[in-house]
Amino acid sequence: MSETIEQKCLAKGVKLTEQRKIIAKIMSDSQDHPDVDELYKRASKIDAKISIATVYRTVKLFEESGIVTKHDFKGGKARYEELNEGHHDHLIDIKTGEIIEFVDDEIEKLQKKVADKYGYKLVDHKLELYGIKINK
Repeated sequence: MSETIEQKCLAKGVKLTEQRKIIAKIMSDSQDHPDVDELYKRASKIDAKISIATVYRTVKLFEESGIVTKHDFKGGKARYEELNEGHHDHLIDIKTGEIIEFVDDEIEKLQKKVADKYGYKLVDHKLELYGIKINK
């Protein structure tokens, strides 16, 4: 079982107020990649006293602490996800905003092959694919 954001905060010495704990739990439980507005909406249902500014500051703190990562997908607001050990890429539906996480061994091999071709050792990469769902 992987660590929650709250556990990662404690391990890194990040102070957790009750409101930060709520935001951490929401982010850990998220199956999507929420933006700050969506996090605020979810958090304010649990604690009406949480302000949007608190959510912004908390997300920034988690990002600076290496606990969450920020994605700037095209045409939208910054979205966040928990930083995990496992690598994955993203397929983004430009109509609905749905984000699909995937791993494809062939793509991984091709990226390494391209780096090798140009005399590089691949140390990191980020792949974002944008599309429109087609009905078959």
